[in-house]
Amino acid sequence: MRTLGYERTRQDGSHIRLTTRLDGEFHLTVPHHVPLRLGTFKSILRLVAAHHRLSVEELVDRLGL
Repeated sequence: MRTLGYERTRQDGSHIRLTTRLDGEFHLTVPHHVPLRLGTFKSILRLVAAHHRLSVEELVDRLGL
């Protein structure tokens, strides 16, 4: 997600905190699980899209997913 300016700011156990300053400072904590559950992935996409004022579809296109 470097496309949107996210950087890993810390890791606590199996969770990673990502921070961006693009479109205002925003912190996101995501689980570092393999595989990541589909519902969790969709929730992350919705949160990131909302912060950047994008639809989920626009976000997916921007990220090239």
